[in-house]
Amino acid sequence: MRVTANGDDSFARPFPDSDTPWHLHPPQKVLELLSVEPDLGLPTEEAKSRLKIFGPNRIRESPSRSPFLMFLDQFRDITVGVLFAAALIAGWTGEPQDIIAILAIILINAIIGFVQEMRAERSMSALRSLAVPRALVRRDGTFRTVPSVDIVPGDIVRIEAGNRVPADLRLIDVTRLKVDESALTGESVTVDKSSRVLSDSGLFLGDRFNMAYSGTLITNGHATGVAVATGMETEFGRIAALLQNAEEIQSPLEKRLSRFGKRLAMGIVVLCIVFFFAGIARNEKPLPMLLVAVSLAVAAIPEALPAVIRVTLSLGAREMVRKNVLVRRLSSVESLGSVTTICSDKTGTLTQNRMTAGRYFIAEDSEEARSLFFQASCLNNDAFRTPEGVIRGDPTEVALLLLAEEKGFQRESTEAVWPRRDELPFSAERGMMTTVHERDGVPLLFTKGAPERILDVCAFLSQDGPEPVRDRLERQASQMAEEGLRVLAFAYSRDSGTIASVLSSSRENSLTFLGFAGLSDPIRPEALTAVAACRSAGIRVVMLTGDHPATARAVASQLGILDASEESLTGQELEGLRQEEYEKKVRDIRVYSRLNPSQKVKIVKAFQNLNEVVAMTGDGINDAPALRSADIGIAMGLTGTDVAREAAHMVLLDDNFASIVLAVREGRRIFDNIRKFIKYVLTGNSGEIWTLLLAPFFGLPLPLLPIQILWVNLVTDGLPGIALAVEPEENNLMKRPPCPMNEEILSGGLGWHILFVGFLIGGVTLLAQFLALRTGSTHWRTMTFTVLTFAQMAQLLGIRVEGRSVIGRTFFTNPWLVGAVAITVVLQMAVLYMPSLNRLFETQPLTARELSVSVGLSLIVFAAVEIGKWVSRTQSSRRKEGLSEPTDFPEK
Repeated sequence: MRVTANGDDSFARPFPDSDTPWHLHPPQKVLELLSVEPDLGLPTEEAKSRLKIFGPNRIRESPSRSPFLMFLDQFRDITVGVLFAAALIAGWTGEPQDIIAILAIILINAIIGFVQEMRAERSMSALRSLAVPRALVRRDGTFRTVPSVDIVPGDIVRIEAGNRVPADLRLIDVTRLKVDESALTGESVTVDKSSRVLSDSGLFLGDRFNMAYSGTLITNGHATGVAVATGMETEFGRIAALLQNAEEIQSPLEKRLSRFGKRLAMGIVVLCIVFFFAGIARNEKPLPMLLVAVSLAVAAIPEALPAVIRVTLSLGAREMVRKNVLVRRLSSVESLGSVTTICSDKTGTLTQNRMTAGRYFIAEDSEEARSLFFQASCLNNDAFRTPEGVIRGDPTEVALLLLAEEKGFQRESTEAVWPRRDELPFSAERGMMTTVHERDGVPLLFTKGAPERILDVCAFLSQDGPEPVRDRLERQASQMAEEGLRVLAFAYSRDSGTIASVLSSSRENSLTFLGFAGLSDPIRPEALTAVAACRSAGIRVVMLTGDHPATARAVASQLGILDASEESLTGQELEGLRQEEYEKKVRDIRVYSRLNPSQKVKIVKAFQNLNEVVAMTGDGINDAPALRSADIGIAMGLTGTDVAREAAHMVLLDDNFASIVLAVREGRRIFDNIRKFIKYVLTGNSGEIWTLLLAPFFGLPLPLLPIQILWVNLVTDGLPGIALAVEPEENNLMKRPPCPMNEEILSGGLGWHILFVGFLIGGVTLLAQFLALRTGSTHWRTMTFTVLTFAQMAQLLGIRVEGRSVIGRTFFTNPWLVGAVAITVVLQMAVLYMPSLNRLFETQPLTARELSVSVGLSLIVFAAVEIGKWVSRTQSSRRKEGLSEPTDFPEK
């Protein structure tokens, strides 16, 4: 046996001398290559030697980060760095209350992020939990139970119904073996196994019928196989390696905030330096100018931004649970709102994950033929109903039994008339199953199987016109298969001989054809509406499945994902495309079938390279690497594996594609509200900057103290920012395209609003200072302080709704925000009229006239925002009137 190292000394694997995949070798050749006798198995000493070479049969762990390092990572954000700098400057200039407030904000933000991240570090432990604890292995000529971690290549392994396969096996002796490989391949139908040699080296995993793969579940029969791969060299291990190597993707919001934070930090530094040296050039004293520069920095930094965003996302995550979406990573809440492409699994997400025989074809239009067809569905069947009324068995046979019961043929009563006397069990070589029944000594045979195999053993005596009967039947089967149905054929034989002669011959020839049953996994009715909603919202839906290409195309056509003229790809076809060639056509491919795990990752990466924001759904082990690589991985909560759930960013509690669309709607609402908060807080900060910058040019004294600026930021950003998180959605939420990946936080007119409305806030604030100084009021700084606070509340009330006026019924749609504004006003009044707070903030009580002037000046900002929205609505209406016909946003 030739051994090839696999990158280190602890793991290696044998390869056939010809580098031929295992499924292409006959069993005897595999045994020769692995130097093992099937009747003896490996000697104990040889097994120990191989264990040293190949290592334990388990998933290798990747080093995990310590909780301490995860906590430190929360402070790497550029905005947090700016806040630290502001705290240091505040401490250096003797403002201890400033430094305490800023550090408290930083700490709260870090704790929230740390708690969320701690929950996302269990992916590999979930993989290990699927390991088979013990297995039946032949050593020294006898079968014995050994720990599965001790299995080595060359071991002869026995598997049976109920077992999980402990290693990748080349099957050498098979009896009615059926394996559920859905967790590995994504294919919903159990796979019949055999030991025969296959000839295609590029076969999809689910089509390698002579292999049993580690971690898959035996549902029927038993077999003996030889271990050809263990540990990280199994298909299961390769998925684990992909999962370990998958990079965590930053959410669109994180990327935008990172870019915004860097620019904000640079702008603040430049602004403070320029302002400081401009003052020095005007012969101002250095210390007062440094104080003003610090004031500018405090005014410009949105201290509450990280914390409010965290709280907003947390509230959104709680709301999503009500929509059957459990969020595991906070930033994914907003990511959904930016999704441009949803790569969805088929089984269980777009379909109901249950086989039904909703379509059938009976060859003869007679009552006898119908009766025989449904008797065959009922009797040639190993599914059964438990005393509790639950049907157990292979999903295909469960569907056939339900079809028979629906037509009035109950299993117990039908079998009482025609009891089963014998059977020829299904085998992959024959492709059919026959049961023999008897009544009053008269035998009756029912056979079911693949259409081509059943037609081969049927007698067609009449040509019935110009087209042969068999040709007509083959065309009927093809039409049903093109509709995405899994087609089974039924035939029967009434033998004139005795039951004893039939049992001795066990024949499957010269049968009479009965008909076809078409089985499918029906689509979820709500998925139709959900896919249509995605199209309306400019979101591309792409189906990724392990099922047959015809099934995938048929389901996609029913859902409106694919038109008949559009192209689809199989995993084998995808593998033959160069990356550059594939990326040119990736936007046009809506359906992929027969995919392996690495190909799913390739599809996700191709979209991301085109600046798409990708959501990926999945439930199996094979989906985990793509779930981790996507911008947002969505796992199934009901039918999904632990591996998929732990690799995902969120989990669907009802496995329903429609829930994804509801979550997208919620994500868009949250993103809108985060933008509103950023718009609100930066406009307020802009007003503070304009106030401090322009005051010296008008010959006015320093309008505000650093502690007053920090108070304005905290009191106006905190509660109002959180209240914005529950603002109802905009009217056109799902009728507009997703926000482009490269679009900045301040795009869409946000920057101009911040600049000009901020200038207006600064203007009315300085006007208050000017009027107070002109009238000789000693309360001029308190009036300035109050106008700046109230003007920001006025702006908040105006911008909470995009495009529409808030005056009228809309004003009360968010009582939390109205309450937050009221509380902010009360807090500001406390600062004005409580003596202890007067001393802390250096304020004085305002007279009724001074307070009225302050409120009146603040309302100018509200009026300006409302007028701006009216102008925007008017221009938008004129543009729409100029269109010759209404246009929808084109699907991506």
